[in-house]
Amino acid sequence: MKKLLLPIFVVLFLFGFKATTVKTIQGIVIDKSDGLPLPGVQVSISKTKKRTTTDPQGKYTIVLNDNEQELQFSYIGYKTQTIKVGNKTLINISMEADNQTLNEVVVTGYQIQAKKSITSSVATIRSYSPTPAYGNMVVMSPPASDTESYANIQENVFHNPDKTPLSTFSIDVDAASYSNVRRYLNNGGLPPKDAVRIEEMINYFDYDYPQPTGNDPVNIITEISTAPWNNKHKLVQIGLQGKSMKTDQLPASNLVFLIDVSGSMAQPNKLPLLVSSFKLLTNQLREKDKVAIVVYAGNSGLVLPSTPGNMKTTIKEALNKLTAGGSTAGGQGIELAYKVAGQHFIKGGNNRVILATDGDFNVGASSDKEMEQLIEEKRKSGVFLTVLGYGMGNTKDSKMETLADKGNGNYAYIDNITEARKVLVNEFGGTLFTIAKDVKLQVEFNPAKVQAYRLIGYENRLLEDKDFNDDRKDAGDLGSGHTVTALYEIIPTGVQSSFTPSVDPLKYQENKKNNSSNGSPEMLTVKLRYKEPDGNHSKLLQKSVIDASNLFEGSSNNFRFAAAVAEFGMLLRQSDFKQKSSYGHVISLVEQSMGKDKEGYRSEFLKLVKSSQLLAKDLLTIEDTKDHNEKN
Repeated sequence: MKKLLLPIFVVLFLFGFKATTVKTIQGIVIDKSDGLPLPGVQVSISKTKKRTTTDPQGKYTIVLNDNEQELQFSYIGYKTQTIKVGNKTLINISMEADNQTLNEVVVTGYQIQAKKSITSSVATIRSYSPTPAYGNMVVMSPPASDTESYANIQENVFHNPDKTPLSTFSIDVDAASYSNVRRYLNNGGLPPKDAVRIEEMINYFDYDYPQPTGNDPVNIITEISTAPWNNKHKLVQIGLQGKSMKTDQLPASNLVFLIDVSGSMAQPNKLPLLVSSFKLLTNQLREKDKVAIVVYAGNSGLVLPSTPGNMKTTIKEALNKLTAGGSTAGGQGIELAYKVAGQHFIKGGNNRVILATDGDFNVGASSDKEMEQLIEEKRKSGVFLTVLGYGMGNTKDSKMETLADKGNGNYAYIDNITEARKVLVNEFGGTLFTIAKDVKLQVEFNPAKVQAYRLIGYENRLLEDKDFNDDRKDAGDLGSGHTVTALYEIIPTGVQSSFTPSVDPLKYQENKKNNSSNGSPEMLTVKLRYKEPDGNHSKLLQKSVIDASNLFEGSSNNFRFAAAVAEFGMLLRQSDFKQKSSYGHVISLVEQSMGKDKEGYRSEFLKLVKSSQLLAKDLLTIEDTKDHNEKN
């Protein structure tokens, strides 16, 4: 009897979950007196916190559940309107000025002040044009909603090897920063400085490193030459190559698609793109793989039980039925996803939760610290985590990066279907199949050869020196076929540099002088530690780098292209260490180091650099004009 009731219960649960229907309402809000669009009007659902605002053209889109039947339109200085929805899907509104309010307030940006406290000057917000004045009120069109968040990056500086001989960090196979930067550039603007993580930009691209030949799943490749932005300095490239495995050789997968279907995902570049992305991934699955789908909004739920990978139609039909609406209970969704993954755990297989979201958690566990603690606890189960970010305007990059870092996983930003194909099809093995976990690098510098060194990027991956030999310390994971590249800028011993200022001799302590003359030709030694995917003890690999005076022009395509990407990143970040870097120089380097470009990613990069050069010139012209106007 119990066996009979169980499937009935599952069917009832699934139908119950889908019982709530949603519909999308769209429209335009205009001023009744002149017919001009009104940007910044708040459109909300009565008695709930769900809301949106009209864009610069007065347009809005909002998603309603079937029990939500009233829309409220409110704007400072205008009469609030409440509209019954009924069967409508298009609702256009003409808003009438509230004359009583117009005589009492002045709106400056987002602040409202009583008329009596306003002087003759009215504050303005640069780059936003005011709408016509009404009575004694000036209404500034508010900016489009933008609550994207990025972790602050304090750029790595040069270190003296006499005082700091070791540099220790976790590898980073994420590439989210590059596709996010690309999104900004393609939309006609330069990205925020903290959105530019140079190591992720470098590691977005594949490099032609040799495959491992021994028993280890990874090998170390090094190269040294002059730094292209300062020929008195040297640049050291450290590359890692993960062993490639054919798809049919990869272990069976137990996947849980954890999909954010909250109201913030109701945009074309969010949920619809997400669904298309997961369909591409579904096409890669095999009979021995299995997939479950968990969604979360106001609550979380299982919409597809664990299903064999060859039942592609069933999986795609479940994806097609997803709609967005509600708040974002991210913590509940993660709890349920890991529970489902644990119930179908494959020993020796690839057990993974794939979280797809804009990162806008606001119900339950929501702070970065709470999420970090939750994921750190869940990773003990042996289930890995992949995070896919979508959308713009409220992307929580810092939160999604934290989740991936703490969940033994990786993080990619999907800005279009081409990027989805790159991450989930072309790099299927590297994205989803871990071959080495907790991979750490530690570099020791020879002070006889190195006056100072600087790790380019990896600021949020730095580790304490003692962490290198501590197998309890978490680090990045390497996927099948993945490459990882790190660059160190070196100031050779004896080279004068503003980055190594002199310090007066100490009065109360011994003044140690660098008298290193060990005679070793080595500039540095690279050490690497990694664990097997299901192991708890690390293995050590190491390789020494001999000092050399190789000209940059004679270096490999790998070296020159990685240097070009690093230089581009420093320009976007307006780095204190960019030295003689320029967009024109980056363009020249890329054109000389294109190498094999089967998918056209390097050609696309070249176009982005050229676009950035124009954007930077325009920005400089605007700033120069502003300075001129201020002086006059």
